[in-house]
Amino acid sequence: MITVEYCKRFARYNRWQNQSIYAAAATLPEGTRQRNMGAFFKSIHGTLNHLLVGDQLWLDRVDGTPTTITSLDQELYNDFDELRTQRERADSRLDRLVASLDDARLAGTLTFRRLSGDRSELTLPLALMMMQFFNHQTHHRGQVTTLLMQCGVDVGVTDLPMLPVDFVSPVFGK
Repeated sequence: MITVEYCKRFARYNRWQNQSIYAAAATLPEGTRQRNMGAFFKSIHGTLNHLLVGDQLWLDRVDGTPTTITSLDQELYNDFDELRTQRERADSRLDRLVASLDDARLAGTLTFRRLSGDRSELTLPLALMMMQFFNHQTHHRGQVTTLLMQCGVDVGVTDLPMLPVDFVSPVFGK
């Protein structure tokens, strides 16, 4: 299905893109970041917050940590600087998770309780969960880049093959 190397590359890509969109969003006034622009999670801030909610929920599940997430639209941090700090922490947590993966673990399963709907317990392949994790990030970052463009802010290149060869991840290096 996927490999550990796939996860490492996407973790690096994730960090690069998160740094890019947070830098772009930081150029806007707080009111603009928080303004309801008709997106699913309303605003730039709301969408960035949702990304952190999703990441924290999946990371908690994989770590076996009791989660503090109660809903997918839960506001974790109203302050942009705190949201950005926690985003960096989540990216580091993801890097550590990916660094701990080996083929056997990636081929295993993950059992968790759904957060919405019937809250049933599911068991899924960990590889599928990792694919969902990275796909979810890309999906919502795409929404954020659209919202930023509507505010006149260009995030720049977002294509995976353009991940700079000199981009350094604290865990993986280049």
